[in-house]
Amino acid sequence: MRDAPVLVTGGAGYIGTHVVLALTEADWPVVVLDDLSTGNRDALPANVPLIEGDIGDRRLLDDVLARFGCRAVLHFAGSIRVPESIARPLAYYRNNTVNSHTLIEACVAHGIDAFVFSSTAAVYGTPAANPVAEDAPLRPINPYGRSKLMVEEMLGDAADAYGLRHVALRYFNVAGADAQGRSGPARPSATHLLKVACEAALGRRSEVPLFGEDYPTADGTCVRDFVHVSDLAAAHLAALEHLLAGGQSRAFNCGYGRGYSVREVLDAVARISGQALPIRPAGRRPGDAAEVVACAERIRAELGWRPRHDDLEQIVRDALALEHRLRDVP
Repeated sequence: MRDAPVLVTGGAGYIGTHVVLALTEADWPVVVLDDLSTGNRDALPANVPLIEGDIGDRRLLDDVLARFGCRAVLHFAGSIRVPESIARPLAYYRNNTVNSHTLIEACVAHGIDAFVFSSTAAVYGTPAANPVAEDAPLRPINPYGRSKLMVEEMLGDAADAYGLRHVALRYFNVAGADAQGRSGPARPSATHLLKVACEAALGRRSEVPLFGEDYPTADGTCVRDFVHVSDLAAAHLAALEHLLAGGQSRAFNCGYGRGYSVREVLDAVARISGQALPIRPAGRRPGDAAEVVACAERIRAELGWRPRHDDLEQIVRDALALEHRLRDVP
């Protein structure tokens, strides 16, 4: 039913813009709601309506959902920094959990029954074993993970009570950028490991902090499953198609099933850029698990997700290419 638009909250952000691009390329009509606190208006296609505002504003939600006749919602709006969530937990519970409650309530009121939620591998906390599957215990170790898990639980209850079918996509470490240079983590304040490393390689940062070298991993640094943002965008389209075809509510991991250490990623950036990185050893950050790697069998089997960018070197090359373009913009 592509005559009715999809509402994308936080659609001007890093992941949101990639999903909007993928939706428009697949001929989906799209409406974006974003407060632009971290979003980039210029990364959106010119023909996509952008409503500037907060998802915690119920009157605005009612107006947008009714005016555009939205068929489904893809929800990205929220706060994502683990250390910040520890320092400002109540802000995270408001922005991620309370505001999501307002959005879910509005969706129920407007009869929407297809909802794709931007969740996180942080709901697993420190897994007892890796790769971690969707049925593993959910024991987040920071307010960020807890705030996202609460939304998953609200969605489960809303599905039981009101028929709001949903997919929760649990992201592992999102990285890279659109191969055509249309979008990526553009803000100077971004804290993604790969962006920080690429900026340092191009002389735009004075140092790359290395948070912890004494974890129980092969080289002492954290191990993560890095997934290309364009593959993640494809997963959202597959989740949307699943729901609109009558599929049931489900949680899916979004990762490749293979981990790389922080040092391996930094070494790859140095090798591909040809520049030594100014690495500064730093202590562990609170709230960081030693290793988190996805078991991604469910999403491949049930949604038919087939990653096209499962290669660390390609992820790094795309990220570096974006930083080169950003550097050259006046």
